[in-house]
Amino acid sequence: MKAALWEIETFDYHTAGEPFRIVPALPILIEGTTARERRERAIEGDANKIRKLLVNEPRGHADMYGGFVVPPDDPGAHFGAIFWHREGFSTVCGHGTMALGTWAVRSGLVRAPDDGETDVVIDIPSGRVTARVTMAEGKVHEVGFHNVPSYVVARDIEVKTADFGRLRVDLAWSGALYASVPAAAAGLEVAPSNLARTVAAAHQVTAGLADHPAAQHHPDAWQHGIYGTIFHEPMPASGPGLRQRNVSVFADGQVARSPSGSGTAARVALLSDSGELAEGEGLEHYSIIDSRFAARVVDRVDGPAGGLVVEVSGRSFPVGEGKFTLDADDELGLGFVLR
Repeated sequence: MKAALWEIETFDYHTAGEPFRIVPALPILIEGTTARERRERAIEGDANKIRKLLVNEPRGHADMYGGFVVPPDDPGAHFGAIFWHREGFSTVCGHGTMALGTWAVRSGLVRAPDDGETDVVIDIPSGRVTARVTMAEGKVHEVGFHNVPSYVVARDIEVKTADFGRLRVDLAWSGALYASVPAAAAGLEVAPSNLARTVAAAHQVTAGLADHPAAQHHPDAWQHGIYGTIFHEPMPASGPGLRQRNVSVFADGQVARSPSGSGTAARVALLSDSGELAEGEGLEHYSIIDSRFAARVVDRVDGPAGGLVVEVSGRSFPVGEGKFTLDADDELGLGFVLR
């Protein structure tokens, strides 16, 4: 009997409904000294094949997300992470950072007291982030993601779409570039029944911004382009701060089940800039499945590369453990995506 080409152990989590498949140890070495360098190396070669194996059917699905645990850039972090989805490797992932922080504490990789907060510091391609894990009576109660600085890139860009008219789009950076559009302006409501039209609208917005200078704002060419399009709508207030519902469509038409960690940070940057979110107030952010994140500004970074440090809080839970294999005789190999 032939041995499997690969055996890959995973720990599967969800954060507010969004899947995250953690690979703590790869059967291969990804060259590089930083998470950014390792992401660049991973795009080609065996790391990309493993991504496909774990994302594609029959082991995954069209909206699968996950990450490889890699060494940190330096001793200042506990570990590094390279995020991946159906289309490739992303530069930031808020819900994944929250899942990794929860996993690190639950697995004992990072020690935490039975009560109180513990910071899990993680190097990712867009910078260094922190998952602040809150413990209560020996259990993970909540996890907050401290993102890389977020800031407004451009406002009120007119985008002509084939099916949704002329839309006014705002852009914000939060480790990746997000376009924000009021759902009502596109004739949409943030609801599962509108999923197909929402994905179509996101594709058309992304295509309409492809050649816009604001989409190439970042000095590093590898971070150019729109990562996700967020359609948002107001919700009735229940106290101080704002309540909104949103859906983030990213990569090749993937739909966030959570309110999107980095997407929420982008929304906070825009809402703070416009004055809709007053200083000291928080954003209650709901997803298309009505799961919730809470977000607030925890710091401001001065200078040309500054912005708002946003904390996005929620809950992350394990859903299973697995060992995935690739048999040398399997004619479907790395799998497929039907949708």
